[in-house]
Amino acid sequence: MTDRSFRTPLRRVRTDALNVAHHELGPPDGDTVLLLHGFPYDVHSYSAVAPLLAARGFRVVVPYLRGHGPTTFLTASQPRTGQQAALGADVIALLDALGVERAYATGYDWGGRAACVAAALWPERILGIVSVNSYLIQDIAAATKPLAPELEAGFWYFYYFLTERGRAGLAADPQGVARVIWRRNSPEWSFTQEDLACAARAFTNPDYTDVVIHSYRHRLGCAPGAERYAELEARLAGQPVVPVPAVTLDGTADGNFPATDGSSTAHHFTGPRLHRQVAGAGHNLPQENPSAFAEAVLDVRALRRHHFVPAHG
Repeated sequence: MTDRSFRTPLRRVRTDALNVAHHELGPPDGDTVLLLHGFPYDVHSYSAVAPLLAARGFRVVVPYLRGHGPTTFLTASQPRTGQQAALGADVIALLDALGVERAYATGYDWGGRAACVAAALWPERILGIVSVNSYLIQDIAAATKPLAPELEAGFWYFYYFLTERGRAGLAADPQGVARVIWRRNSPEWSFTQEDLACAARAFTNPDYTDVVIHSYRHRLGCAPGAERYAELEARLAGQPVVPVPAVTLDGTADGNFPATDGSSTAHHFTGPRLHRQVAGAGHNLPQENPSAFAEAVLDVRALRRHHFVPAHG
């Protein structure tokens, strides 16, 4: 049975928008790395990755994203937005709250998108990124362009969440929705009911439904963004490049994102980049193959040290 515990106390820091709950491991003076989870998952995607990196000298920070677990908004009046600009801004705000000037940002799904956004808009704060499925900044202007039918089928929940029926369905049974998505996302991952139930505790956050629904409606151009992120979204609409060192990963058993050789997204990365496929891994790659993800973080640090002056975050 997989050990899902972090064996570290839950910490909290206050940012401009959130009270962010997170786990922290490793030496406080090491290079900081953020491990950012996706939807519908939680911090336990990294329960095996985090100690591997802490043992290699990283200060490892694993936050619950907005709308998940114990992370809360500061006021009831704040919009419960899940848009990509907010996720990226949360990364920088978290670094500010931790007193960290620069860090590595890594993730998959929502977390990978947050890392890409932070690196593209605030490259001076990001030492390097690891992103599963490469460049994840959404091109919302192209949201109406259809994909191949077999790929669209895997994104059924995008369209479900556009409806009030979908909102009600997610609110009523977030664990059931996650189970279906997990099976499609990672057809070779033999997750257990205990794995799912562990992650699903993060879905009981009272803002979970609102944040998730807004995220998918916004990415399809069917909901406006929050005014506070308007300028950032305008910059993201230009599909800005990622100029920092990057390691990008594709799982060969990802049910929704077929593995590539990385060439189709190469123009989005202007810094040094490595791309590799991870055999047998699906969408939740850090939990399915922790060693491969940890190795990618070590590799992006090596890229940074080879191409730039070493710096602690």
